[in-house]
Parts: sequence; structure tokens; C-alpha cells
Amino acid sequence: MAQSVISLDRKPPAGLNKGAFARRMLQIGQALAVLGAIGWLIWAGIAQLEYRWQWYRVEPFFYRVVDGELIWGPLVRGLILTLKIAGLAGALAILIGFLTALARMSGSIAGRAIATTYLEAIRNTPLLVQLFLVYFVLAPIIGIDRFWAGVLCLAFFEGSFAAEIIRGGIRGVDRGQVEAARAVGLTRVDSYRYIIVPQALPLILPPLTGLMISTIKHSAIVSVIALAELSTQALNLISNTFMAFEIWFITAAIYLSLTVTLSFAVTLFEWRLNKPRR
Repeated sequence: MAQSVISLDRKPPAGLNKGAFARRMLQIGQALAVLGAIGWLIWAGIAQLEYRWQWYRVEPFFYRVVDGELIWGPLVRGLILTLKIAGLAGALAILIGFLTALARMSGSIAGRAIATTYLEAIRNTPLLVQLFLVYFVLAPIIGIDRFWAGVLCLAFFEGSFAAEIIRGGIRGVDRGQVEAARAVGLTRVDSYRYIIVPQALPLILPPLTGLMISTIKHSAIVSVIALAELSTQALNLISNTFMAFEIWFITAAIYLSLTVTLSFAVTLFEWRLNKPRR
């Protein structure tokens, strides 16, 4: 017995740590090699085009100073509109998804039927078709402009996916937690507020992050109804300057910076949420 206790207290051999470190460095080297190969292929493909780059002309696309006054360029204006569309659509999508998830889990036959019909109709039709229907049919009836037509279309489209994410997270909470909440006399609203939602939040945050990233990328589709968001401004600049590669590279970098920043912020929030409290 004494020998077994002593063996449990022994530290792992130093060779094991060195082996793990070597494997980690090998994996990092492999990742760098793959990224380097991809970068070389991109560079070689661009070199074959014999394209004359004009990066010196891109500054006015972001801003210019006229008589001491700062004037934002078309890419910045498009970025601001993209953030407005994606932010409003994302917030509404989460709200729609939460209400739809509750309706699907409710005891009401009508509520479940409406929620199921909404999910099947939205998820099984193209987003572009939905946008045209909202803009040309629904918007004139309820009297909204093209901005809100695009926002509502994106919100209902992404909300259909948010509903299943939220429903899965709520279903992931142990059933005993719900029964315990009822046993201590909590109402249904208080049970969701204090017991179910806080425990479901770590489960739904990662897929909801992907949903918000998808909302940012899908916001480019509103260009078909003449909303001057980032992609529309990029297309207009290309038609005026014929600088297709520079502008598309810049546009892709802007979208990438938005999505990476969002992913990092949610990861940090998730880490703080899961951090053990003293």
C-alpha cells in the first residue's frame, strides 16, 4: 500500500514533457508549412496574371480630407451600413429564435404547428427568393423601406436556425434542474431566467457565434435591393476604377476582421462565463 501511494505522488518523467513539447512544435511546423504552401500558390497565381497593382489609389476609398474636414470613403460607409444591418438582424434573429424555440417546446398544438411551419418554410427556401418576397410583397403592405426589408428578411432567415440552436441548448439542461425549480416554487419565467437559460448559455454560445458570423456574410445579399452596404460599395468602386483585385482583397480583409473579432470576443466571454468563481 505504501509503495502504491508513493507511486501516485511521483512526477511524470521529464522525457514525457519533452515528447509532448516536440509533438506540439511538430504540429505548429506542419500548420506553418501548409499556410506557407497556400500563400505561395496564391502568390504564384497572382504573378501569372501580370496584373499591375495600384495600392497607392486605395486611401480615398477609406477617407479623404477636404478643407480640413474628414470625409469617409465609400468602403467605410458601406462597412457602417453592414454593421447596422447585421447587428439589427442578429439581435432580432436571436429574439425570434428564442420565441420559436419556446413555441416548439410548449404544450400548445397551435404554437408548435406555427413554429414548425415557419421553420420548414424558411429553412427550405433560398434566401434570395425570401428577400424578393419580403421586398416586393411584404414591404409595400406594411409600409417599410428597403433597409428594414433587408433586416427583417435576414432576421427571419437566421432566426429559423437560431431556434434550433436555442432549443437544443435548453434540451441539454438536465431535466432534474427543471424539476428542482418547480419543487421550490419558481414560476416558468423564473425557472428559465435563473435556472435553465444560465445553464444553457454555454451550450448555445459557440453555435450562435457561427450564426452571427453567417449573418454578417449573408448581409451582402441585400445588395440586390440596392442597399449600399460593403459589397455594393465594392462593386461600385470596381466599375469606376477597374481595380478589381485590390478592392476585393480589401473587402475580404474587412469581412475577415469583423468575423475574427466577433469570434474572439465571444470566446473571451465564454471563458469568463466558464471561469470557476472563488
